[in-house]
Amino acid sequence: MIEAKHIYKSFDDKEVLHDISTVFEDGKTNLIIGQSGAGKTVLMRTLVGLLTPTKGDVLYDGRNFYGMSKKEQIMMRREMGMIFQGAALFDSLTVLENVRFPLDMFSNMTYRERNTRAMECLERVNLKGAESKYPGEISGGMQKRVAIARAVVMNPKYLFCDEPNSGLDPKTSLVIDDLLSGITKEYNTTTIINTHDMNSVMGIGENIIFIADGRKEWQGNKDTVISSHNKKLNDLVFASDLFKKVKEVELEGERKE
Repeated sequence: MIEAKHIYKSFDDKEVLHDISTVFEDGKTNLIIGQSGAGKTVLMRTLVGLLTPTKGDVLYDGRNFYGMSKKEQIMMRREMGMIFQGAALFDSLTVLENVRFPLDMFSNMTYRERNTRAMECLERVNLKGAESKYPGEISGGMQKRVAIARAVVMNPKYLFCDEPNSGLDPKTSLVIDDLLSGITKEYNTTTIINTHDMNSVMGIGENIIFIADGRKEWQGNKDTVISSHNKKLNDLVFASDLFKKVKEVELEGERKE
């Protein structure tokens, strides 16, 4: 698991994160949600070490990341997988070469072993047969699946996903959600997903952290988010007509009880 303990982050005189403490659990899809500018991305970048907190600690299974030496942090990052918002594939490499890239860089496996492992991951995301194509030859949804395969090719203990459904249609988004949820369970990964997709919240939100104005406002799961009385959370979750109707039914049930 990953623990954030009293995280503060400021840029010059502007405080972006204020005293955030939470736990991201093993084997669960942990979602960070909030309006644009709430601090979601800054929190995720602080968790992975791309930004250093102004104050506070990040613990990976009890190991304080910001108490480590640079060498120890580099070794720690080998236990992490990252899926970027835009997939961030190498256009000049084939799908197979993109997935194999972390193994080529960091593993001691033979070429055949690296190829075999990369193909296993492509099969896991249902992309067998696409290994010889280039990113420009496949759809956005397929590119995201390649990014997922690349992120898990080194069997990471911790998986970070920055807006994995950004720019995708609802049907493809469901495919990505199912993949991330399945991989999380299969490998008992600590998966952290930064998202504003309410379908993801209701579909795979096993542990949800809601941030507003740089502060943790609420924490719960997909079963309790509907019944929350936090106004800021309700404004985010029930922005769509569909979820407004769900809330109306919920409140009507409460009045009858």
